[in-house]
Amino acid sequence: MTAVHAAPSLPEVLDRLDRLTDWEKRPRGGMRVGLAPMRDLLHRLGEPQASLRVIHVAGTKGKGSVCALIEAGLMRAGLRVGCYASPHVESVVERVCLQGRPVGEAVLARALARALDAHEAARRDDTAGADATWFDVLTAAALAVFGEAGLDWAVIEVGLGGRLDSTNAVDGAVAVVTNIGLEHTEILGDTRAAIAAEKVGILKPGAGLVTTLPPDDEAGAVLAARAAALGCPVLRPPAPGGSIAQENAGLAGLVLGYLGAGGARGRDGSPLGAGLLDAAARAGAVLPGRLERRALRTAHGPVPVVLDGAHVPFNLAAVMRDLGRDPDLAGPCTALVALAGDKDAAGFLAVLARHAGYVVATEMPERRGHAAAALRALAAAEGVEAEAVAMPDAALARAADLAARRGGWLLVTGSLHLVGALRGATDPS
Repeated sequence: MTAVHAAPSLPEVLDRLDRLTDWEKRPRGGMRVGLAPMRDLLHRLGEPQASLRVIHVAGTKGKGSVCALIEAGLMRAGLRVGCYASPHVESVVERVCLQGRPVGEAVLARALARALDAHEAARRDDTAGADATWFDVLTAAALAVFGEAGLDWAVIEVGLGGRLDSTNAVDGAVAVVTNIGLEHTEILGDTRAAIAAEKVGILKPGAGLVTTLPPDDEAGAVLAARAAALGCPVLRPPAPGGSIAQENAGLAGLVLGYLGAGGARGRDGSPLGAGLLDAAARAGAVLPGRLERRALRTAHGPVPVVLDGAHVPFNLAAVMRDLGRDPDLAGPCTALVALAGDKDAAGFLAVLARHAGYVVATEMPERRGHAAAALRALAAAEGVEAEAVAMPDAALARAADLAARRGGWLLVTGSLHLVGALRGATDPS
């Protein structure tokens, strides 16, 4: 009689996965990047990406929201859609979605187990997949899920950079580069032009490029040159000036319009287009931790809370611009901040100092990051009252109490990992 083995649970599989190198939790100065391990894993999994029609999205900020909007538009057209995005806020299953919902734990566990088995086979055979990282294996598992799901389209968010990112094993019909700021400079380069060259590496011959960046911009010129070299059309929205949400929706609309012009149709036979992003579709594409409104009860009364994972200066500036237009956020802003160690903490605090009246600096246990005391010192150097509370839970309580006593509101920012750790302690607004 053949023994029947129970399928592994997600916690069991994640325990295996967490033994691999996870560059989301380590200093990235020595990060290995390259596609050979990823391609080996996918070959061992039967090339699941080969059957997918892909929209590939890179950029410094906004790429997760743009992915969600494209996904929502495609679903509005009656199509079957998968979306792979990172990082997650509260659960790893958020990274792999089918029809706008995270896959079930059992589905992800099975796919991860297969990808981990492929990694172990590569180790035995001493092939490139032996060097696969945590993100490589998770990406391979996501593509395996999508390959089996009978999708019309897969929307894939780049993890880091583009050219050598694990996700670049796919061939996208459209490549999106939302924007470019200085981030991950130790890996991608220390100029916007150098970073642009890495991000536009997702553009493939025959695909369209959608971006906010004009050709006379330092980074935009690099994108335009690469598109010209590959013979790819470039689509840009009108001159920026709207809100973050409007800019993201503009990019997603351009993608849908480009696909429709190329013959892509919805389930009813109508061409895809920006009109699919109606109010209902946009409302369904709102992501946690991106300008998310919450609330917190304190001894001094309720406090409005905004959760936003902005972590680079120009992104924070756009967030604060949009929040400054909101009449519901009355009174001074108290900010609770944690930043990864590879982020421009001085630049970030300089922007925050123009908007926040008080800063509580904290840090994320088990994550590479700036010490709370160092962030407090940077805020103080910008002339902002600040204090350091190392543990996030205690920091949230302290920041909320300060916001309530000052008659203002609380911004939790600097890291989606911080947002994810504290979101459950807040209430829906």
